[in-house]
Amino acid sequence: MDQPRIALVTGSTSGIGLAVAEALAQAGCRIMLNGLGAPEQIEAARARVAAHGVEVAFHGADLSSAEGVEALVRATEARFGRLDILVNNAGIQHTARIEDFPAERWDAILAINLSATFHALRCALPGMQTRGYGRIINIASVHGLVASVEKSAYVAAKHGIVGLTKVTALENAEANITCNAICPGWVLTPLVQKQIDARAEREGLDGPAAERALLAEKQPSLRFTRPEDIGGAAVFLCSAAADNITGTTLTLDGGWTAR
Repeated sequence: MDQPRIALVTGSTSGIGLAVAEALAQAGCRIMLNGLGAPEQIEAARARVAAHGVEVAFHGADLSSAEGVEALVRATEARFGRLDILVNNAGIQHTARIEDFPAERWDAILAINLSATFHALRCALPGMQTRGYGRIINIASVHGLVASVEKSAYVAAKHGIVGLTKVTALENAEANITCNAICPGWVLTPLVQKQIDARAEREGLDGPAAERALLAEKQPSLRFTRPEDIGGAAVFLCSAAADNITGTTLTLDGGWTAR
């Protein structure tokens, strides 16, 4: 990167978001973290990112409301003077068949996984347009491209993220603002670990066998995508080599969507 940039990464106190924040910090960005967790977890995340020698702040905005998202963007601009890189990563999950899916869980997943991204874009884009620079990365999912059973809300939200990415890219194509989506397959995050644990209990498997069974259904490589792989992809999308990449998806899925 030609100069230190200011990056906001939502859902960055653990998992993919923390890996992306660390990768951007290693590339020289100053970072605004956001996410859930006990105070010691938040401080540990801040320390991991700060270890790369950059300024790091944290804001615990509630992303389920438009007001919370706007407060996060404004706090980032107030703390650092501007916002150059926006990574929309925060997400939650619930699995059930459609007829059994609780309405309140549908609303919560759409609010966090889709509407929060829209509100962050709505608030961040005017400043990026004024300055003539912006890099937006939406962490979607392979489920933004294909579907799986019992994941109606998640699949709907991630398909929405891919569409929203394209619209954002088109509306800002001449403004030196790019918007792309990263679509990971299985990543061993706390969300996925819950699915592995549930499968192990349901099928009487030990941990490694449950992991392999999960991977074998979808991911031909039989390897999890690493959070640091996603961090590296984010850094690439913010580099000069990606200046003319916009409105697309970068898929890290071990061959899932090649079937």
